[in-house]
Amino acid sequence: MDDVQECVEGLRSALEANGITLPSLGVDLPSFAGTYPPPLVALGNCNTATARQLVEVLHKAAGQ
Repeated sequence: MDDVQECVEGLRSALEANGITLPSLGVDLPSFAGTYPPPLVALGNCNTATARQLVEVLHKAAGQ
């Protein structure tokens, strides 16, 4: 659990550094009961403005 929580916090921090907030970002607790090898990170929902920001940041990081 500590590793996936650390991953979520790292992702939250990186997104915030780029002005992006995913309100429902967190650990997918039901994945602990499933057969997934590592627990899943739930990225959650966001509005279109946030999605556009995320697209812009990802394109910039990819050098496009």
